[in-house]
Amino acid sequence: MTFSRKILLLLVGSIGVTLLAAFIFLHFTYRDLYLTTVRESVESQGQRTAAHYHSGELTEEIIEKIHWYNVVSEYEVLVADDIDELNRLFPYEIDGEMLVEESDRAGLLEGRSILKEGFVDHYGREVIGGVYPITDGTSTAGYVYIFVPLEGLAQVFGSSIPLLIGAGMLFFIVLSLFVSRIRESLFRPLASIESFSKKVSAGDYQNRLEVKQMDEIGQVSAALNRMSEALQHQEERQQEFLADIMHEVRTPLTYIQGYTERLKKSDQDKELILSVIESEVQRMNTLLSDLTELNRLQEGYAEFNREPIAAADLLYETVQTFSLSIKEKSLVFKLDADEELIIVQDAKRLQQIFYNLIENAVKYAPSASAVTIHLKEDQHMMKLTMVNDSELTATDKHRLGERFYRADRDRNRQSGGTGLGLAIVKEIVRLMDGTFRIDPETEAFEIHITIPKEGQSE
Repeated sequence: MTFSRKILLLLVGSIGVTLLAAFIFLHFTYRDLYLTTVRESVESQGQRTAAHYHSGELTEEIIEKIHWYNVVSEYEVLVADDIDELNRLFPYEIDGEMLVEESDRAGLLEGRSILKEGFVDHYGREVIGGVYPITDGTSTAGYVYIFVPLEGLAQVFGSSIPLLIGAGMLFFIVLSLFVSRIRESLFRPLASIESFSKKVSAGDYQNRLEVKQMDEIGQVSAALNRMSEALQHQEERQQEFLADIMHEVRTPLTYIQGYTERLKKSDQDKELILSVIESEVQRMNTLLSDLTELNRLQEGYAEFNREPIAAADLLYETVQTFSLSIKEKSLVFKLDADEELIIVQDAKRLQQIFYNLIENAVKYAPSASAVTIHLKEDQHMMKLTMVNDSELTATDKHRLGERFYRADRDRNRQSGGTGLGLAIVKEIVRLMDGTFRIDPETEAFEIHITIPKEGQSE
């Protein structure tokens, strides 16, 4: 059974329950309210009618008063001197029994009233009535039978039927609008979700579901939109990754192919050619290693083992690693580090940030220039600032940190750069819930990084 049919079945069931409840209500009103009221009224009127007699015989005057009451009241009233005469005046059976059976005589003769209720064929309906002895307390002079044929449901609620029909029609109109609204707000979005899911399963991630309101279906639609967007970004990253690989690997392969063909023709400059080939192979290895690391970071597969770290000591240690390169270029490193700064982060990832930034400065800062590094605490954050001289334009600075972006490709090839160092730093900082910013307005190359001192445990 489809979901729409289940909803339709639920609505039909709701209507059925509503109608059943209305029927039960009317039946209850008829049986318990109307019939109870009639019984109480018959009892009251019977006692009042019998109370007209005080003593002596059942006179013509009393009988006339009773007959007059029979004319003006809604009840039928019969009066008789004895029980047999009363049975003759009302010769109809009530549920197959006479008005006064032998079992009822003793009670009536003792002055007790009896209530008779049942179906009478002559009237074609139920009858409620009571037989009341006319007595002065010591002797019985006669009997009064007061009864009323009961109205059916149609008669009882006759004046209300047009109102009930009107209310019922209004109810069904409102219900029809309600069902139409449900169909529009429920079934149509579900159909859209079904169509959308088929497109997504076929690899089409461009479409988005329209979210009109944030009910349950709206929340599902929003979640599916986020899923499709994530799949689209993942596909774009995969395509970008393949395009980057093809672009970056093609150049060193072209170099290697050219030098190999040259070696086939001549042994001249053999050592130099082999050195260039080795350099290109090493560059390809570095490129693939950096690409793998960057994709692990972007996909969230990298592990972080957070522990207390003396950030200044780690910075000093990393700078020392580049001491030979710093000396060869006559660079001057000025370090301003808070040696009491302790942060809870992954030591390996933090050192990778320091390493990539320092490597970038050593490769691209002009010879005999200064590189300044500030490391301090600022509002429960580790703040790292690195400044070095640069000839980069503001446009270059805006794009630095993008995958494979290099301001000077020829110079990067000579230095062995892959264009991934700052991109890796940017991703690590993001995963540490920090911020990464390159100031495009300053003349120098200035990087600002902030990282929370207390990293969240994985």
